[in-house]
This record gives sequence, C-alpha cells and structure tokens, in this order.
Amino acid sequence: MGLIVQKFGGSSVKDAGRLMNAARRIAAAYAGGNSVVAVVSAQGDTTDELLEKARELNPRASRREMDVLLSSGEQISIALLAMAIEKLGYPVKSLTGWQAGFLTDSTHGNSRIRRVETERLRNELDKGNIVVVAGFQGIDRYDDITTLGRGGSDTSAVAIAAACQADLCQIYTDVDGVYTADPRLVPGARKLDEISYDEMLELASLGAQVLHNRSVEMAKKYSVPLEVLSSLEEKPGTIIREAVKMEKMLIKGVAKDDHVARISIIGVEDVPGIAFRIFSALAARKINVDIILQSVGRDGTKDISFTISDSQAEEAMEAASELRELLGAKDTACDTNISKVSVVGAGMESNPGVAATMFEALSDAGINIQMIATSEIKISVLIDRADGGRALRAVHAAFFGD
Repeated sequence: MGLIVQKFGGSSVKDAGRLMNAARRIAAAYAGGNSVVAVVSAQGDTTDELLEKARELNPRASRREMDVLLSSGEQISIALLAMAIEKLGYPVKSLTGWQAGFLTDSTHGNSRIRRVETERLRNELDKGNIVVVAGFQGIDRYDDITTLGRGGSDTSAVAIAAACQADLCQIYTDVDGVYTADPRLVPGARKLDEISYDEMLELASLGAQVLHNRSVEMAKKYSVPLEVLSSLEEKPGTIIREAVKMEKMLIKGVAKDDHVARISIIGVEDVPGIAFRIFSALAARKINVDIILQSVGRDGTKDISFTISDSQAEEAMEAASELRELLGAKDTACDTNISKVSVVGAGMESNPGVAATMFEALSDAGINIQMIATSEIKISVLIDRADGGRALRAVHAAFFGD
C-alpha cells in the first residue's frame, strides 16, 4: 500500500452526482489501504463564469485581482468534495493551494511552482485523513494568491506526487485514456495502453486536451508514474512512463490546436542581430514562441513570422509594433484564424516517409499548408482554422485508417 495522488478535472466534479462519484473513487483507494491526496479543479464552467463577471466590471482588471477571483472556484470544489467524502464516512481535510504548501513566483495568471512545502500535507496524511487540495493555485513571497494558468490543476497534482514521492498519480478525466486523436473530433481514434513521457509531452504541447504540457514535463523530470483514466467508467486507462514496449507504433497520435496566433514582422533589415532583438523583447514579456519562419533576404530585407498562444496575441502585437519602430520594419500583422495540426511519435525518427504521408493526406483533402515545423518526434503544420477538423481527420486516417 502506498500514497496515491488523484486529480479530478472540472467536468468530473461539475455537479452533485459527479462529486459523489469522485468521492467514491477516492474512498475506494483509501479503503484499499492507501494514503490519498485528491487535487481538484473548479466545477464545470465556473472559471469561465468568473471571467465573464470580471469582464462586465472591468475588462482590464489587474492580474493580481484576477488571481484572487479565479482561485475561488477551486475553493468551492474542495469544500464540496470534502463534504461528499464526509457523507461516505471517511476522515477528510480540505486545503487551499497555499495551505498545502504551494509556493510560486509572482507571475500572476501563469505562475511557476518554486517548491511545495509538504509538512502540512504529511501531517494530515499521518493523522489518517484523506486530503483534498485546491489545484491551480498557490502563494508568492509577498503572500499574494497566484494561479498556475491553463491546465494548472494537472501541474498541482504532479507537483504533490513529486514532492511527496507518491507511488502513483492518477488523472481522472471525461475520457478513458490517451487516444491517437481527440475521440470527440475523430470517431475512429484508438486508445493507447501506454505512451512515453516525450510523446505525451509533445501531444500535450500541440493541443491534446488530456494533460497539460507542464504537468508531463514535471512528471518526466521527477519520474512520477502517471495514469490517465475515466472518472465515469471503471476501466483501465493509459500509463505514461519513460520506457514503453520495444515494438512501438510509428505514430502515437495526431493533435489539433486552435489557440494559435501568427505574428509577422515584415521588411526588417537583413543584418545580424535582428532575430535576437525581436525574440529577446518577447522573452522579456514572458511570451512563449513556438514555430519561427524567416524568409530568404531580398533587397536587403527579410520577413520574420512566429506563432504564439492566441491568449498572448494582443501583448505580442504591442511588442511587434514597438519593434517595428525600433527596427524600421515596413509592417506588422497578426492572424488568429489558424490551426496547428501535428503528428507525434518516437518511431518517426528512424522511419522516412512520415512527412510525405502527412502532406499527401492534406493535399488529397485540398488543404493548404502555411508553415511547417519538425523535430525528432513531431511534425506540425499551420493551416486555415476552417480546415482544422478536416485536416485532423484526414491525417489520422492516413496513419491509422478510418
């Protein structure tokens, strides 16, 4: 028997029935002789509702106050889930992120965990309590509430598992594992029994909604065993670990990300140091850049385009406009009407023809490619957002059949 960390997302605790279902899962693990920490997200659409309330009052509210507001969603969830576990007759204690020892930096809205001080958690577990922790949140050195950004509850769960050296971290979702594509978008998607950290990290980074990429990155770093499984059905999930079977599938999955924006800085001088000045300015604003494309210099100028999360598009365009003046660029542009479709698989590294298969599938579907990026285990393309769903299904069919 050991320590199990279980994470329940918003859809898994969205109403009284789902809360009782989660409570029974937690109680079953505890009754089996395990110590249990449950990490919980805000219920259902609570975060979206809180965001809307903020927009009604002040569309440009400070990030600090937004963190104070948004963290309340998880606090509601932990109290209700603890009440459900109490009803089943088990000892339980709910803790906010800061009570559970989450210390973060001060980047409001997208904080990074500096450390988890586990004394309170261990004391509660030693008393025989089930501990229910609010995911997504922590506290900085100024004692201000912080939030971890999109998918932060996954990261919270893995951070606890790493800090407490848990035997297993289970991520309960509304799907029963990791699929070759989103089964809600691709009916023929297949469930994987296992997948490597690297492959899962790429899929998560490229738009797969099952796990957040920061949580997978942390699990790999600290060798935390992960299992993704359904909160609604009693069936095995997908194991994520370092080593998988030698007989690997060539491609493990296809992902689509609609939350992408392309920024272009047009007609900058074709001299050394331009790329450094552009991307150091973006880094100073903590804007993460994904695909980068630089055109061949002509007439002493070149164009530089890059992709970012669409949530940072406004800030990136502010930076681009400043750079336009500093660098004497001719123009800047932003396109948010795009999608990124990617294939991922460690097997492609030693197998030629993956790119050709992907591009043929897109060509046959009449879909134009705007940008391409590759690595040892992934190929990504940018396309019009209107073609995203069709592209996902066409590429999946090319590698996995209909």
